[in-house]
Amino acid sequence: MHKNLIKNSCIFELNHTNGADIPDSVLACQENIEFMRHLPDAKFKLIVTSPPYNLGKSYENKMLLDDYLVAQEQVINECVRLLHPQGSICWQVGNCVENGEIIPLDTILYPVFVSHKLKLRNRIIWHFGHGLHCRRRLSGRYETINWWTKTNNYTWHLDPIRVPSKYPNKRHFKGPNIGKLSGNPNGKNPSDVWTFPNVKSNHPEKTVHPCQFPVELVERLVLSMTNEGDYVFDPYMGVGSTIVAALKHNRHGYGCDIIPQYVEIAQQRVRALISGTLKTRPMDKPIYDPSLPNGGH
Repeated sequence: MHKNLIKNSCIFELNHTNGADIPDSVLACQENIEFMRHLPDAKFKLIVTSPPYNLGKSYENKMLLDDYLVAQEQVINECVRLLHPQGSICWQVGNCVENGEIIPLDTILYPVFVSHKLKLRNRIIWHFGHGLHCRRRLSGRYETINWWTKTNNYTWHLDPIRVPSKYPNKRHFKGPNIGKLSGNPNGKNPSDVWTFPNVKSNHPEKTVHPCQFPVELVERLVLSMTNEGDYVFDPYMGVGSTIVAALKHNRHGYGCDIIPQYVEIAQQRVRALISGTLKTRPMDKPIYDPSLPNGGH
């Protein structure tokens, strides 16, 4: 049974008693710099987030690009301090748009991460099928997840995120392994291009947040880059998708956001997860295909 310790100022804690099988979580309605300031060095095995893109959305104040970069650098500096030596930072961003010109945010943030001697392991492309339709350029249908590690000795598990092989029964036809399976029987490496839906109106996870993280995106990172019992943190928590993904897989989840409504929704989602009523899109669910019966589901 979980005990809800609400409410200590603007920090919300959910911790377990009586041997519950879901780890503790901390959700804060607080500026991320202030929240991180009180956390110990090297606590988190995974820091994953999607910061505002400086587009003037309802949850952000649009800034001059130079000011935006300074603000991001301050947050990244603290994240590096909090990162475990075997940990990973996954920074998921799209494009800032200035007078019709796109500015890829991961490219302008690259020097900030490099200045901390972090190592870029992958630039993951997340492709989705729906979004705003552009009139004078091609419609954007992808964002990037830049995966950085602090050292070469980082936590990594491929097996939990393998995907079905294209030819699962393919075998070697010559050489010393003739007749044996040529691929891993548990599936193949999913590659650095991920295709699954973003959270729109018909998505089972949809809340009031206009740019919500899909839980399945974070699950892949949690499963491959952490161990059970590790700590996961999101400095731009939004409605708590990172926390949900961490708790689903027996990791501790920490997060903060400055918008009280989002933090309240995040709490509600964690409670629903604990009670077994939270709906999330399964990681292995195929993309809906209208040409197939029941969309392929």
